[in-house]
Amino acid sequence: MADLSARFGIILDEWQEVVLQAAMGERSDGRWTTPQVAVSAPRQQGKSQLIVARALAGVLLFGEKTIIISAHQQDTAREVFSRLVDILEEHPELDSRVDSYGKALNREYIRFKSGQVIRFKARSSGGGRGFSCDCLLLDEAQILSPAAWSAILPTMSARPNPQVWLLGTPPTPQDDGEVFGRFRDAGLQGKEARLAYLEWSAGPNDDLDDPATWAKANPAFGSRISYDAIAGERATMSDEQFGLERLGMWSGAATQAVIPADTWRVVADVESRPAERFALALDVSPDRSVASVAFAGLRDDGLWHVELDEQRNGVGWLAGYVATRWERNEIRAVVIDGASPAASIVDDLKSRGVHVVTTSARDMAAACGNFYDGAVEGWLRHIDQPQVNVALSVARKRALGDAWAWNRKTAASDITPIVACTLALYGAQSESITPVKKPAKFYAF
Repeated sequence: MADLSARFGIILDEWQEVVLQAAMGERSDGRWTTPQVAVSAPRQQGKSQLIVARALAGVLLFGEKTIIISAHQQDTAREVFSRLVDILEEHPELDSRVDSYGKALNREYIRFKSGQVIRFKARSSGGGRGFSCDCLLLDEAQILSPAAWSAILPTMSARPNPQVWLLGTPPTPQDDGEVFGRFRDAGLQGKEARLAYLEWSAGPNDDLDDPATWAKANPAFGSRISYDAIAGERATMSDEQFGLERLGMWSGAATQAVIPADTWRVVADVESRPAERFALALDVSPDRSVASVAFAGLRDDGLWHVELDEQRNGVGWLAGYVATRWERNEIRAVVIDGASPAASIVDDLKSRGVHVVTTSARDMAAACGNFYDGAVEGWLRHIDQPQVNVALSVARKRALGDAWAWNRKTAASDITPIVACTLALYGAQSESITPVKKPAKFYAF
């Protein structure tokens, strides 16, 4: 791709070749190793040139039938269109391949004699809906809303070997960076093998005034963007603005864990065991593909304990498992969020003799706030389970009146373990729950 681009006057920077090396791997069957690619870097680094190079290679090297280039505004998409047209028209061996150019505003396209086409769409006008494409290049990804993503993603569902690219900068507080943020979260977790995520940014402990930090966060430092330009921005921007706009530093609710990882590590205790006030809770993912059961209790030293008890695919196992736990252990109650998908098994559990407590929105907000306080204030303990740790790292807030609750709909992956732990702690602590008197049982947790 780099050689092809250079042949037609597009000289790729070293950082751009690094992106291509990460993004363009092929499996043994010829399909893309990473059908999803996301790139986060500060402005003026040359992301548009990457889009041009990828689109040109899609036509000339990969035989892709339809390529869609989309930006939030039509002006941005049209700028890439103009650059591609200039390249094609300046090189007769390329221009001879072109059948027609569509240059009408909001209807730009390049159609080749082979039948291949590159289309240019603005997301702000709903562009992309109704088209099937092999390669989808989304510029200004920090302004890619969930609604636009839902509308445009199906354009690739019927293609045999599609690839989607998201290229952008860290979202500002005014941007809808939810989709881009989910890609970043998945990239940082490193568990999604189908995703190539590349980010250039300063670290939280880097000196904002050090030119070495500027070079670290700006891969085109010294070529596309100069020392003087960045120095001028530093002199006029606040630390927060400079970190976001020029140093690529992500912040805000879209990527900020509710409970910081360092805080969560401090309250980890692999030897932790509860001694009394046992409560069980469960949660089911929105698509019902996975469910989690957690328990909580009070330790002998007065600290509170939470733990994931079981996590399995589907929900068919859930009622029987919880009923067995209830029968064999001295449990105050089984707690379920009344507004969650798990509420569908409440009647089944009650028919099995289980004492079920369903939480209201107010209860859920109180449970989440209390769980947060326990971690931050240090009176909560957990046993450092990977499933819980990962769930906490991706779980985000949703507003609930003046309070908040865990947001299942925007979670980057399964958060049922952390929701179940939150509800279990509520069940163990709540004085409003009246335990059912049962014969003494052997505690088998």
